[in-house]
Amino acid sequence: MDLQIGRIYGDEPVPPGAYCVLVDRLWPRGVRKEGAPWDAWWKDLTPSDALRRWFHQDPEGRWEGFQRRYREELDALDTEVTAPVLEACREHETVVLLTAARNPERSHVRVLRQWLLERLGGGEGLRRGAL
Repeated sequence: MDLQIGRIYGDEPVPPGAYCVLVDRLWPRGVRKEGAPWDAWWKDLTPSDALRRWFHQDPEGRWEGFQRRYREELDALDTEVTAPVLEACREHETVVLLTAARNPERSHVRVLRQWLLERLGGGEGLRRGAL
């Protein structure tokens, strides 16, 4: 299982056969919902609006606190939300978490990826990929 991070507006190609998932709360500008280039939108796994706004006021200074608070939000999600997501990760050899964030490694996607890996039993042991 390969769980990668990619940018919606990036130039890097998506691996053939990858299951691509939008993991932003807001729909990206300039992308039509009809024919979107991803397989699913996991909006319910994104940070709450309040947490997202709090973090964006000072991303560097609040990074540690953001990671902790976002993980708490993820841990509090109902299994009705998380079970299908974990199942989709298990069913596909490669899953790409797509975001519009300019710096995905310093965004919620990095935290979400690690959280998913822990639930899938792989920790950092699974191959780390980034587009």
